[in-house]
Amino acid sequence: MGTNGRLVAGSHNRNEFVLINADEIGRVTSVKELTSQICQICGDEIEFTVDGEPFVACNECAFPVCRPCYEYERREGNQACPQCKTRYKRIKGSPRVDGDEDEDEFDDLEYEFDYSNGNEKRDQFSEAGYSNRLGRSASGITNQSELDPVNSEIPLLTYGQEDDTISTDKHALIIPPFAGRGKRVHPVPYTDSSMTLPPRPMDPKKDLAVYGYGTVAWKERMEEWKRKQNEKLQVVKHQGDEFDDPDLPKMDEGRQPLSRKLPIPSSKINPYRMIILLRMVIIGLFFHYRILHPVNDAYGLWLTSIICEIWFAVSWIFDQFPKWFPIVRETYLDRLSLRYEKDGKPSELSSVDVFVSTVDPMKEPPLITANTVLSILACDYPVDKVACYVSDDGAAMLTFEALSETSEFARKWVPFCKKFSIEPRAPEWYFAQKLDYLKDKVEPTFIRERRAMKREYEEFKVRINALVAMAQKVPEEGWTMQDGTLWPGNNVRDHPGMIQVFLGQNGVRDLEGNELPRLVYVSREKRPGFEHHKKAGAMNALIRVSAVISNAPYLLNVDCDHYINNSKALREAMCFMMDPQAGKKICYVQFPQRFDGIDRHDRYSNRNVVFFDLF
Repeated sequence: MGTNGRLVAGSHNRNEFVLINADEIGRVTSVKELTSQICQICGDEIEFTVDGEPFVACNECAFPVCRPCYEYERREGNQACPQCKTRYKRIKGSPRVDGDEDEDEFDDLEYEFDYSNGNEKRDQFSEAGYSNRLGRSASGITNQSELDPVNSEIPLLTYGQEDDTISTDKHALIIPPFAGRGKRVHPVPYTDSSMTLPPRPMDPKKDLAVYGYGTVAWKERMEEWKRKQNEKLQVVKHQGDEFDDPDLPKMDEGRQPLSRKLPIPSSKINPYRMIILLRMVIIGLFFHYRILHPVNDAYGLWLTSIICEIWFAVSWIFDQFPKWFPIVRETYLDRLSLRYEKDGKPSELSSVDVFVSTVDPMKEPPLITANTVLSILACDYPVDKVACYVSDDGAAMLTFEALSETSEFARKWVPFCKKFSIEPRAPEWYFAQKLDYLKDKVEPTFIRERRAMKREYEEFKVRINALVAMAQKVPEEGWTMQDGTLWPGNNVRDHPGMIQVFLGQNGVRDLEGNELPRLVYVSREKRPGFEHHKKAGAMNALIRVSAVISNAPYLLNVDCDHYINNSKALREAMCFMMDPQAGKKICYVQFPQRFDGIDRHDRYSNRNVVFFDLF
C-alpha cells in the first residue's frame, strides 16, 4: 500500500487505517475552521476548552456535541455517544455521574478554581480556614458585618468592556478557590495576596461559555436549553407522533424500551410450584424404592427400566424449569410507531418475509391455505414491508389455481379488514364467530359491506371447492395450463423450479387503489436421485427465492393451517427485534399457538395452553 511519504496510524478499537500528512501537522487551523462545528443535538456552535481547543465529547468518533448536551446526556440520557454508542468518559471540568471510573488523582472539579499558590498542598486547607475565607463565623452563620460592601479592586465584568456606570457597591461573583465542586457563589469581594484578578475586557462577539465551566453565561444557556427540552417533551405528550424534532432527548416515549416483563402474582404461581415440589418428592421416593429393591431374577430388564425411568425423570425436571419461573411480556406498539413511523416520512419498520409451506392439497385443503394467506396479506403492517411466499412442495396445479383465486379475493378482503379493523382476518373464522358483530361498529356502511363481503366469500368458497372437485380426476396426459402448455409439475418427483408472483407487481391494487403485499408461489426443483430433505429443503429454497425478490431481514415461518389471529402480530414481534436496547441480543420470537375446531374429546390436548404459553 503506497502512502506517498505519509504516516499510517491505526487503532485497536476501530478497524481502519488513517493516513497523516506531515505537511498538515504544523499547519495553523483558521478560526473559521475551528468555529464551524455545530452541535448535532441542540444546533449551537461547539465551544472551546480552556486550552483553546474545540470541545470533543467522544474520543472514538469525535461526533460533534457541545458541552451542555454532553453533560445532559451523561446526567439524564443513556450516557453514550449518539453515533458510535460508546459510553462517554468523564472530561475534566464536568461533574461525575454514576458509572464513572474511579480516579486515583484529585478530582479536578474540586480544585479547578484554585488560584492559590501551586506549592501549597491541597489537603492542608482546614475547615477553620475555609470558614474564614467564606466570611462565616465559627458556627457557620454568616456575619452581616462581613458582608458589608467594601472597596474592591475587582471590576465588574460585562458582556463587553468594563462598565464604569455600575455603582461601587455592586461586586462581582467570585468563586472561592476551595469551594466544594465549584457550587458555592458568594457576592462578597474576595481578596488574596496570592491571587490577583486584573480587569479583562471581553470580546462582545465571543460567547462566555467558551471560558469553561462555571460562568454565568454557561449557566443561563444551560437553563435555557433545559427549558426548551421540557417544552418539546410537553408537545410530544399532547401531540403524539405528529411532532418530530431531532433535538428531543432520549428520555421521551419514542426512545424508551418497546417491551417489558410483567410480574406474575404469587397467588397464581406458588400453588403450581408446590405441586412440582410434591411430584419431585414422590419421584425421589419411587427411585429410592426401585434402586434398593432390585429384581435378581431379571437383573438386565430391571437395569434397563431403571435407566429409562431416570431419563424420563430428568426430562421432566428440565421441562419444569420454564414453568417454575414463567415470564409474561408486554409490548408497546405506540412507542414502536412513534419511533419508526413518522408522519410525512416512509416507514422505518423492517421488512418481513412470511413462509407458508404445503405439500398435498388433498390432505391439506386449499381453502385452509387460502385463509392463512389472506390473514397474512391483511395484517396491520406496511404493505411494502410484507411478502408472502407459498411453498408448494407437491407441485400441484390445484394449489397454483387456488392461489390465483385467493389473490383475486384479496383485492376485496384486505381493504375491508383494514377499513373496519376486522379481527381475526381469516374470513372462514371471522364469519364463523358467534359474536355480536354490530358491537363497537358505529359506521352505517359496515352492515351493508359486511353482508356483501360474506356473499363474496361464499362465492369464493364455491370456486375453490369446484377446483378441488375437478382435481379429483387427473387427465392421463396430465394437467394443461391456460396457454395450452403442459403443467411442469405433472411429475411430482421430476420437474423444474416454478416461481409465480401473483401480487406486488404489474401495478395490481385493491378495489380502493391501494397497494397490496407481495404474494409469490414457489415450487422448488426436484430431480430423481437427489435428496430433497423434505420440509427443510423447501425452507432453504424459499430463503434463496426471497433473497432475490424481497430480501427481508426477518422471516416468519407458518404452516398452511396456521392463520394469524392477531393482525398486529408482526408489530408485536418487531417490538422485540427492533428494540434499541435488547434488539441486538434477540434473534428468535415464538408466538403461542391456539387451535380452532377442536373435537369434543380433545384427543390431542389442544386446549392445554400451559405448554404453548410457558414452555
